[in-house]
Amino acid sequence: MKTCRIFRNQRGFTLVELAIVLVIIGIILGAVLKGQELINSAKTKRVYNQQREITAAVYSYFDKYQRFPGDDNTAVARGGVWAATGAGNGNGLIDNPGAFNYACAAATATEVCILWEHLRLANILSGSGRLNPQHSFGGNVSVTWINLNATGLAHWIAFQNVPADVAQVIDTQYDDGVWNTGSIQGSVTYVGAGSTPIVLHSKL
Repeated sequence: MKTCRIFRNQRGFTLVELAIVLVIIGIILGAVLKGQELINSAKTKRVYNQQREITAAVYSYFDKYQRFPGDDNTAVARGGVWAATGAGNGNGLIDNPGAFNYACAAATATEVCILWEHLRLANILSGSGRLNPQHSFGGNVSVTWINLNATGLAHWIAFQNVPADVAQVIDTQYDDGVWNTGSIQGSVTYVGAGSTPIVLHSKL
């Protein structure tokens, strides 16, 4: 015959114990969210710093060779590691023409892709070949001569797939905060775009 044991001293958590657990969970969640905010802030600053680095790289190359990378029509004649590179037409414009290219390949012969190879052969930019560098939000970077948002022809650096709210923060902190004016511009209006990826442009 089976016997049943009754444990009379069993008890659940008290309200104080539950409150302590909830407080601990809240602290952990707060730390996670704050950590994510710090990561996003660092990635945002990295995009801005990268555009400054690319600008400096392009003008460093120009100072050295008196040609823009990609547009350089004297590159092949240097011989050595330069012998197999592509050459531009030397007209002073890094053009595609008039379009960004975020998918440069090893054999892509347009100036906007040769640009990356020229910078790397000159030991100004890390990496090798003509592949586009990436930015901190995972998109590719491109440079070209273009009339952006009907604001006049100029060389622009484009960062593909930047969250719109991040683009607005960068534009507001370092320019005028308006998506289609100034030296930093978006591909569409920031208002209401939320975190939808857009292209962020910075004048070279």
